[in-house]
Parts: sequence; C-alpha cells; structure tokens
Amino acid sequence: MSNSRVSTWSGIRNKLENDYLCPALRGRIQYFATSYWESHDQTGRAAIRLDGVEVLRSNYYAYEQNYWNRYQALRREGVGEDDPKAPFRLAHEGTLNDGCFDNSFFYEAFHELDNQSIEKSLVSENPLVRIFALLDRRLGKRRLLALEESMELELNWVRAFYVIRMQAEGLMEANNI
Repeated sequence: MSNSRVSTWSGIRNKLENDYLCPALRGRIQYFATSYWESHDQTGRAAIRLDGVEVLRSNYYAYEQNYWNRYQALRREGVGEDDPKAPFRLAHEGTLNDGCFDNSFFYEAFHELDNQSIEKSLVSENPLVRIFALLDRRLGKRRLLALEESMELELNWVRAFYVIRMQAEGLMEANNI
C-alpha cells in the first residue's frame, strides 16, 4: 500500500505496469489515458490493451451520453423525490457498471488502488479498481483461484480481465473465454 501521490499519467502508468502488474502480464498489458488539451474541458479517453489490442476502452462522450440517458430515465421513474442526489449517484454507478468512463475515472481508480490493500481493492465499488486488482501482482494464484465463484456474479467486462489473468498464469485454457 502506497500513500504517495503520483500525479502525472506517465507516473501512474509506470506504477500500474511495473510496480503493480503481475509478472505473467508484464509487457503484454498496457494502460492508456489521454486528455484532449484543446478541448474546452480537457476531456479524454482511457483504455487497457492486451498485446496491443484494446480490451477495454471508453471516453468522456460515451460516459456523458450514457449518464444523461440513465439520469433522465431515473427522473421519469420518480427516483429522487425523497433524495434529490439519488438520480445523480445512481446514474453514475449504472454508467460505470456499463463500462463507460473517461480518463478522470481511470485516475481515480488508480489512486484508490494505490492507497488501500489488495483485499479492499478486490471488493471495491469501482469496477476499474477491481480490474486493476485482478491484474495486480499482490493477488496470488491461490487467491485468484478462490475468486472463481464470485466472478460468476461480476460484470462481464470485469470478468474478462479475470479470464486474461487466469490464462496468463496458466490456470485456464485459452479457449475457455
């Protein structure tokens, strides 16, 4: 567990790919995040690549569209009459669970992982933190195998990284995706 604040993307990527990434995936997994500085609000996108192919990717615009549609649907259903903040929170949670996020959520997920134990990261409410934890060197093979049952309840896009890790560790055949 680290309490240092890495603030640059290159520092974050270095820690994710060199300090945290399990040896079986080093050189195969690359983390990507960028901000479009010429954009009025410096929006961006983020991705996780396996052997150069983006396995997971999203951007600000996909997040905002999904969030807005979800928020509007919640308001039509009457959510928020008792708690005005509820539709905002639920729209964000649902959008993130759909796999939509932007680079800022990527950074937030890293900082959560970097400042807590692997046990807390594996059960984080943030699915990106759970992905980082599944690829983390602190997660040993026995614990990885013990997660099999809980992975049945996991989001599909998070479960994909469990499969990637299991295959990299030689614990699952490549055709079992």
